[in-house]
Amino acid sequence: MFGFLEFLRKYYYLLVFLVLEAVSLLLLFRFNHYQGSVWLTAANGAAVGINRVYDDALAYGNLKAVNQQLTAENLRLQMESEALRKELGQLQRDSLKVDSLTRAKMPDFQALPATVVSHTSTGDNNFLVIDQGESDGLRPEMGVVGGNGVVGIVYMTGPNYSLVLPVNNRKSSISCRVRGQRYFGYLQWDGHNTRRAYVDDIPRYAKIKAGEIVETSGYSAVFPPGMFVGKVRKVLNSADGQSYRLDIDLNIDLSTVRDVYIITTPYKSEIDTLRKRADEAFGTP
Repeated sequence: MFGFLEFLRKYYYLLVFLVLEAVSLLLLFRFNHYQGSVWLTAANGAAVGINRVYDDALAYGNLKAVNQQLTAENLRLQMESEALRKELGQLQRDSLKVDSLTRAKMPDFQALPATVVSHTSTGDNNFLVIDQGESDGLRPEMGVVGGNGVVGIVYMTGPNYSLVLPVNNRKSSISCRVRGQRYFGYLQWDGHNTRRAYVDDIPRYAKIKAGEIVETSGYSAVFPPGMFVGKVRKVLNSADGQSYRLDIDLNIDLSTVRDVYIITTPYKSEIDTLRKRADEAFGTP
């Protein structure tokens, strides 16, 4: 109590000034129409500014969830687009019952969400680390995609994290095709521009032009067909001159990618086992 009284005694004049100032402002704004309207306008403006800052903060906090939703929606649309293209192609020709039964047994691809936690670049060997591992069902050689297209393939797995071999790694090799055509090759990186890659072994009689879309071919159990990879930038001659090399603009910027999806199928292990047995039977090294 003594301390409080001492505080009042020490700051008595200041407190009286503040009280009188508050009373005078109250009387000014309450009984003068013009000054009152100015005060209300200023107060409303301040309130709107505070609310805007608060809303912006909430929106920023929700960006991660929104980005994940957009990535999932992009992936769903890519897979639906490929399914629609298949159905359209089927309607344009006579369908056989055997063909429909075959398509009904195509691998059932599913998507598992993950987040990129680090990106390493050491010249030719670029890697991504994601926050999903063996405990989440991941295994090597599973495909990884983002909202803008193919990211890479799972290379190594740990209990809780996995190492992804992205498309801008010299060891990467992904079966691709030009949309609407049957010609396919393997997407590879030359170690230079991280937004560029190439596809070799395209026949010289193929009619391909710049701007055409490059997508996964589906000739493996890693990616379903129709996953967006990039666009043809140039059509060049291959090193041996016997075929074409497609210079590809990749659609995804791996230095900024964060939300990805792991492509899984229950049939991959069966396909891999069959391939291994075939290699052993025919003596493939």
